[in-house]
Amino acid sequence: MFAVIGKQHNLLRSKLSLASIVGILLEPAVVLCALGAVAAFHEEPFEAPYVILSLILFSLTFPGTSRVSDGYLTIVRDILLGWLVLAGLLLLFGYASGYLKVFPQEVIFAWFVATPVALAAADIAAKHLIPLFLAQEGRQRTAVVAGMNEVGLRLARQFKEKSYLGVRVVGFFDDRNKERLTETGGFGLLGKVNQLADFAKQNRVDLIYLALPMATQPRILNLLESLRDTTASIYFVPDIFVTDLIQGRMDDVSGLPVVSVCETPFIGINGFIKRASDILLASLILLLVSPAMLAIAAGVKLSSPGPVIFMQRRYGLDGKEISVYKFRSMTVCEDGDSVPQAQRGDRRITRFGAFLRRTSLDELPQFINVLQGRMSVVGPRPHAVAHNELYRKLIKGYMIRHKVKPGITGLAQVNGLRGETETLEKMKARIECDLDYLRNWSLGLDLSIVLRTVLVVIRDRNAY
Repeated sequence: MFAVIGKQHNLLRSKLSLASIVGILLEPAVVLCALGAVAAFHEEPFEAPYVILSLILFSLTFPGTSRVSDGYLTIVRDILLGWLVLAGLLLLFGYASGYLKVFPQEVIFAWFVATPVALAAADIAAKHLIPLFLAQEGRQRTAVVAGMNEVGLRLARQFKEKSYLGVRVVGFFDDRNKERLTETGGFGLLGKVNQLADFAKQNRVDLIYLALPMATQPRILNLLESLRDTTASIYFVPDIFVTDLIQGRMDDVSGLPVVSVCETPFIGINGFIKRASDILLASLILLLVSPAMLAIAAGVKLSSPGPVIFMQRRYGLDGKEISVYKFRSMTVCEDGDSVPQAQRGDRRITRFGAFLRRTSLDELPQFINVLQGRMSVVGPRPHAVAHNELYRKLIKGYMIRHKVKPGITGLAQVNGLRGETETLEKMKARIECDLDYLRNWSLGLDLSIVLRTVLVVIRDRNAY
């Protein structure tokens, strides 16, 4: 029931569902809330001894365990056994150190009785509420399965029976006709395998599971190539590695092994870490540069007619369109189907705008985009929609960069690929850097890129 250091380490490397995240946070929250409630009921001030006890409890109970898939008797049994072990350890430590005398006996007794009851009630409530929450429109992720065979059908049944996983299988793709299929399990046949990529692009499929026989490896490779122009997460069933992996990892669906072929690094705890660091950095930077932003806004307004802020359409997370903010640096606000990249000596750029672009000060409003959740401080730079539609046809794997939020700065920008990409080779090099970022993300890499960006802005002259 209660975590140890090794479990915490493994948790940071695993993909978590909503049920897992609730389980991780629920147990420590309930234990601490029960302590606070009992202390308040007995009119005990929540002072230093209680704070120290709370820190000890948090370290022993975090992360918790999800019990959404367990039966009621299993939930009660595991909670009672786990709580008896934890309570025994605390009593032994408290008695040996004399720390137990600090707390009134009635508070300790009430807390030891109330906590397992509260834990059981919270886990049972989560068991009922999480499926209801995920059943709401727009909460579930849609999935399709390639291969209507025993493995594929078993996978689809797991998703159907266990709604807390938050995945809805919309159908299968298989090269056999319905007459040749021995079993469909009540799921629809959506088409041939070679039609899967088009279906995924047109219907915003979130997850694709490949349950094709390994004897058809050439067909799987062809399918993977066609799926590179989608933003869906792709998994093999079972664990076979036959292509370049983006955040490849083992996973399972209720014990059935699957392998991630193309996935975002920001899942579960990593997602929390990334978002928290974005909010912290963006808030701090905006606080520091707000006077400069006011001065820049006045400069833009005085230097040429037009709006201060220029909003341009970009592709964000999962290829969804977003609006990105910039200080206007040109005499025009182009955002159509054809947008020429800025070039050296470009007549559209104002004199003040040239200074802003050279120093990257025109990007400062994008920290607001970060707080809105549309962008990250570090990630692949967002390209204009028109450029995306052009390069996705020319560069394999181009759309994979949209598995993460676009960033104000990125690995490509600190590796000499900032500014205009006048050749296809330069754009390919930029995309390769973006994919390397997805493969190797860590919080340390983000901080390194931020620090290197400062030096690049000072010395680099590729932006104009």
